[in-house]
Amino acid sequence: MRALAARVAKHLPGWQVRGATLAAHGALGAAVGALRATGAPLLVYPHFMADGWFVSDELPRRLRLAGAVGAEVLAPLGLDPALPGLCLHRAREGAEAAGIVPGAATLLIAAHGSPSDARPRAAAERVARAVAATGVFAAVRTGYVDEAPYLADAARIEGPALCLPLFAGRAGHVEQDLPEALAEAGFGGPLLDPIGTDEGIPALIAAALGAHLERRAA
Repeated sequence: MRALAARVAKHLPGWQVRGATLAAHGALGAAVGALRATGAPLLVYPHFMADGWFVSDELPRRLRLAGAVGAEVLAPLGLDPALPGLCLHRAREGAEAAGIVPGAATLLIAAHGSPSDARPRAAAERVARAVAATGVFAAVRTGYVDEAPYLADAARIEGPALCLPLFAGRAGHVEQDLPEALAEAGFGGPLLDPIGTDEGIPALIAAALGAHLERRAA
C-alpha cells in the first residue's frame, strides 16, 4: 500500500499521499497522523472492491479511533466509474497476448462475493454489465469464491476464455483459491493479474481524488 501511494503521488504534484492497510496494527494511525500534520483536507480512497462492511463500518470506525476528524471517504475502487474501462482494456490486452480473439471468447470475472452481504456481488455485476455492454467479448460471466455461482461452476466454459480477478491485490484467494477452482473446472484459459494491482490503478485513484477535491471546492 505504501508503494501504491507513492505511485499515486506522482500523478498529484504538491499532494501528500500515504498508504495504509487495516491489517497492519498502527498503520492507519501513523498515516493519518502524518497527513493531519499538514493541515490539509483529509481524503480517504478505500482500496477495496466493494462498499461492504469493511468500507461502510470498519474503516469509519478505525478513522475515528485514529483521530481523523472530518475525513472524507470516497467510493471504493470497486465502485469507481473508471474501473470497468480499465477492466475491459486489461482483458482485451490479455486476450490478444494469449492469441485469443476477444469477439469469440468468454471473459470470466472472478470476485469474492459474500453470502451475507449483497454489496460485493452487486459491485462485481456492475463491472461485468459495463464490460458486456461494449460487445468486445462474446460473453461475460461472473464467478465467486464465497457464493453461487461459485467460480468452479462458472468456469466450466466451452471455447476460448480468460479470467480476470476482480480483487484488490494478491492474497490467499488469488494465489490459491482461484487457481484451484479453475483447475477443478478444467479451465484452460489465461488467469490475468488481479485488477487492483494493474499499472493503471495509480492514475485512476489520482483522478478520483482530484475530481473529488474539485467538486468539494465548487
